[in-house]
Amino acid sequence: MDSSLKFAEQLATDTGKHLLEFFTPKGTYTNLKEDHSVVTEADLSADHLIAQALQRDFPADFLISEELQPTIGDIDAPVWIVDPLDGTTNFSLGFPIWGVSIARIVDGWPSIGVVYFPLLEELFTAQRGSGAFLNGEQIHGQPSIQGQPTSFFSCCTRTHQRYDISIRYKTRILGSACYTLCAVARGMAVVGFEATPKIWDIAAGWLIVAESGGAVETYDHSRPFPLQANYDYRLTSFPILLGATSELVSKSRKQIKLKQ
Repeated sequence: MDSSLKFAEQLATDTGKHLLEFFTPKGTYTNLKEDHSVVTEADLSADHLIAQALQRDFPADFLISEELQPTIGDIDAPVWIVDPLDGTTNFSLGFPIWGVSIARIVDGWPSIGVVYFPLLEELFTAQRGSGAFLNGEQIHGQPSIQGQPTSFFSCCTRTHQRYDISIRYKTRILGSACYTLCAVARGMAVVGFEATPKIWDIAAGWLIVAESGGAVETYDHSRPFPLQANYDYRLTSFPILLGATSELVSKSRKQIKLKQ
């Protein structure tokens, strides 16, 4: 195992445990950022914890994080992209689907990806060229079986606000872009769509889906990778379409139309 992957697994797990100190089923106090997304004290505390660990163990690497460091300058070393708390609204409402996402970018592309969901006790990991895993067991995306009534389509709340959808699978809105990616990677969801994710929402999960044998691409043909130098990643969303196979993604693209 790559030492950076082992480090990321431990860091994600430690950060998840740290977040549990803030979590309560009754919900927690939230603030709204300028873009009207939700942030809590837990997000900020977890982001500081991750940044300190990276500075200690990988001082030459760069960092992009949702709360503390959303911009990047010149890129002449690996870059860590982290979402310290993906699914903040779920977290703030006491709903258990939320997690920590950590990716390391080498030569512009994800080389490792780790996503940890503490309350679900699910640790998803991937290393470029080495497959994807859930709690140490290899996972694969699964296309729907003919006549199987339980396959589902995972999307975000903005999907039906902005797009006309004719995908015929059952729809589930899980409240976490990271979990949409992981649900496809593990074969639980057949197709996924997220309308407005940022780079920190998708960096780790992008690799996990690809290494599970699934397919992931942007709906608008934008390019999250290779990573851009001298860029503020708050400025760009990357709508993503993913599925168990490239054929499913291609078919689903025709069934998602931007509303006029």
